[in-house]
Amino acid sequence: MASSHSAILFVATLFVLTASISATEYIVGDQSGWTLDYDYQTWAKDKIFYVGDTLVFNYASGSHSVVKVSGTGFQQCTATSSNGTLTSGRDVIALQTPGRKWYICGVAKHCELRNMKLVITVLPQMAPAPSPSASNTLAVPTIYGFVVALFGSLLLLLA
Repeated sequence: MASSHSAILFVATLFVLTASISATEYIVGDQSGWTLDYDYQTWAKDKIFYVGDTLVFNYASGSHSVVKVSGTGFQQCTATSSNGTLTSGRDVIALQTPGRKWYICGVAKHCELRNMKLVITVLPQMAPAPSPSASNTLAVPTIYGFVVALFGSLLLLLA
């Protein structure tokens, strides 16, 4: 009886950890941060964003802002008062729904004249990695193998 409870606990923990491990935190602009005259479209083009990931906008507080806008607001570099403006200098945005997301700097003409704007596409949350087949054992990501080994060891200790 105790071993079946341990197995259920192991499987539940594995699913929770797999979901949390797969989330990625993206520092917008990497070391440059959220700044003037940076090509954010080039920064984003090779990245794949999923529901559950986060964007972190780093900048000197008071010098910039982050405003989530519509596609039209992005093209025209305009925001309405209902958009909500972030100004902390380290704004963290959780990507909670799939689809296109548009962000601009709402200070002066930073969006319009200095290229402070970012558009990304967020995909639905990643599914856990499939079980490896006998002919494709190298396709399992290393982190999943690590997690399985770690909790397998834990399970043996609890048994």
